[in-house]
Amino acid sequence: MATSRDDMEKDVLTFRRFEEGDHEYKRKGDDIFNEDTSYKCPTYVHRTPPCQGSCPSGEDIRGYLQIINGIEKPADDMSMEEYAFRRSTDANPFPSMMGRVCPAPCQDGCNRNNVEDFVGINSVEQFIGDSAFEKKFTFDNSAPMSGKKIAIIGGGPAGMAAAYQLRRLGHGSTIFDDHEELGGMMRYGIPGYRTPRDVLNHECQRIVDMGGVELRMNTRVGKDVSIEEVEKEYDAILWALGCKSGRSLPVPNSDAPNCVTGVAFLEAFNKGTMKVTANKVVCVGGGDTSIDVVSVARRLGKIDNLDKKDRPEQVIGGYVAHDAASAAAREGADVTLTSLFEREEMTATEHEVHDALHEGVRIDNGVMPIEVILDDDGRAKALKMAKCEMVEGRPNPVEGTEYEIECDLVVSAIGQGGDLSQGLESLDNGRGLIDADAFYQVPGREGHFVAGDIVRPHLLTTAIGQASIAADSIDHYMKHEDQKKRPKVDVHHFELLQKLSETNLSPGEYDVVEQGDLRGTSDADFAVHNFEDRSSAEIIASDRLFLGHFPFTPRHKRTAHGPSAEEVLGHFEERGIGLSTETAIEEAGRCMSCGMCFECDNCVIYCPQDAIFRVKKDHATMGRYVDTDYDKCIGCHICADVCPTGYIDMAMGH
Repeated sequence: MATSRDDMEKDVLTFRRFEEGDHEYKRKGDDIFNEDTSYKCPTYVHRTPPCQGSCPSGEDIRGYLQIINGIEKPADDMSMEEYAFRRSTDANPFPSMMGRVCPAPCQDGCNRNNVEDFVGINSVEQFIGDSAFEKKFTFDNSAPMSGKKIAIIGGGPAGMAAAYQLRRLGHGSTIFDDHEELGGMMRYGIPGYRTPRDVLNHECQRIVDMGGVELRMNTRVGKDVSIEEVEKEYDAILWALGCKSGRSLPVPNSDAPNCVTGVAFLEAFNKGTMKVTANKVVCVGGGDTSIDVVSVARRLGKIDNLDKKDRPEQVIGGYVAHDAASAAAREGADVTLTSLFEREEMTATEHEVHDALHEGVRIDNGVMPIEVILDDDGRAKALKMAKCEMVEGRPNPVEGTEYEIECDLVVSAIGQGGDLSQGLESLDNGRGLIDADAFYQVPGREGHFVAGDIVRPHLLTTAIGQASIAADSIDHYMKHEDQKKRPKVDVHHFELLQKLSETNLSPGEYDVVEQGDLRGTSDADFAVHNFEDRSSAEIIASDRLFLGHFPFTPRHKRTAHGPSAEEVLGHFEERGIGLSTETAIEEAGRCMSCGMCFECDNCVIYCPQDAIFRVKKDHATMGRYVDTDYDKCIGCHICADVCPTGYIDMAMGH
């Protein structure tokens, strides 16, 4: 839980290693210490930081923050921006998009919340993506082609991420998508003022430009081409269909013609066919999709005396398209969002809720729909609501609290499912989704893999993370290799040996005849001594850090120029303004480098025996900045106490 606002504004740190009167060290196994006869000495232990452990894509967040703030240096003459881009996109090829729209579970997990406020990871990721866009960085496509070809069904974040990861592994792919353009939910489910189309187009095209990625757009597998035909032509199939079928309200009369889903509403807008909306719009939801619906509705506005054939539900249903010229006569629409939960419990991102209120959206919290009220023509004229209370996790209406919201259009944004009709019924697990095992293989269908919302609707970053694992599984399948158990902490880890190789510091060869006994490797160059990588098994918690090292440093926030209720009509420009290079560097500098040395020198300064020393500059690199002279170490554990990042453990020495 984050520090309270009142405590944050005090600008006073109160972190102490020991409480008043507590002078004894209480870690497990501490009784082994006995002055200079201890068998425990410093061991440098790499663990996964909680930001990365909370990221469904598994991005090396600490890594790219350290690159931007200058602690980890790029090799050769590569720029900081490009090096950070390459580290970030090892896991996620869409830094600009994710930096803008991801709800950032990484920031919820950030240990800096225990100091004053989380690191603005999203804003720094957007800086990385936007810098790459401006400088036209490209992806590495040097991996030799294997000659294998994978069919990817769906060109959204999961399908595109899979094509990217497969090409890095040397495998070609063909993306089948039933839309005209790539992007999936990033294009058709999120409005362009949140995912600018020029940047989205670039991030999609950058993957295609790697080569070995073919496109078959406006093609629906199951309808335009059968599963059997795809199986014959390709070595494997990845199902990355997404979920674009919204759920209707579970109340009477929700099948009225002007009751539509949020997914369909946003797709009609993003395709450019819906130019205006209804006079009074009510959206039931509380998540980010519902916020997008009401924000779009406020921007589109309404036209009085709209012809029946041009009603929004006719456009959303795909029967007609609005004439762009008619939008010139639009006026502001009354838009209401309803949520089962109180505002602080809504799943929508807090700043998006704030923006919607600023733009003139009314939000009714803690209420639930009971019935759609129909007019004489069978269309919705009002939505009957009631206060609700949660009983065993299910909402129940509170008797006597009923009220009605007048409306011309009801939008349901309460969830979505897959569309496995028209030839894909055999894949349906009975819930409109496709089953997946731990390796994202489809059980019982050899050579079939799956990733993204069609497994379970969740975040864009979740789909991207699943695609990375699925690509790895496909690679094993192509090579006829048995699958290995996935690590407990399944993310894109920092690899010390890879970093040593990058900086020409790889360990030397071990000659058993010459070196003989492996005990006491502290002076040997064939081993990385007293380093342990637990990152695949452990996430480092804040109680392992020395939080008192970190001064109060307010977060550098992105600025915004969102429209007010009076300005929102027709306002389709991007609301947020990204960080400058200087500000991004300062914000990245707030990273506490949990689980990895960041060259603070505390251990060197406070060691009473001068046993810990800096590695010579020509042998130093990230993760190997300090070393220990075990002839001097007495096992006093002071270095572990003052290590801000929890990188030092007291363990068996040399």
